[in-house]
Amino acid sequence: MSMLIGYARVSTHEQHLDLQRDALLKAGVAAKDIFTDTVTGIKSERPGLHQALSPLREDDTLIVWRLDRLGRSLKHLIETVTTLKEQGVA
Repeated sequence: MSMLIGYARVSTHEQHLDLQRDALLKAGVAAKDIFTDTVTGIKSERPGLHQALSPLREDDTLIVWRLDRLGRSLKHLIETVTTLKEQGVA
């Protein structure tokens, strides 16, 4: 059975996750399957992203509000999406 996993990130403590979380819930992601980070875009440690990626298996779907929430840079985004594609994750 395929899973929907959501990931949301804000870059500063002044930003809020509510808009992203609401969009992920509306897309069908269960609240327990939404992982989040509150960090700057250049910080490489993102435990929420690691938690979101680790349970993903073939035929699962990772949902993000916008692609810039997933990657720290274009290079990181391409690497992440390529890895997910190779694993059969949408």
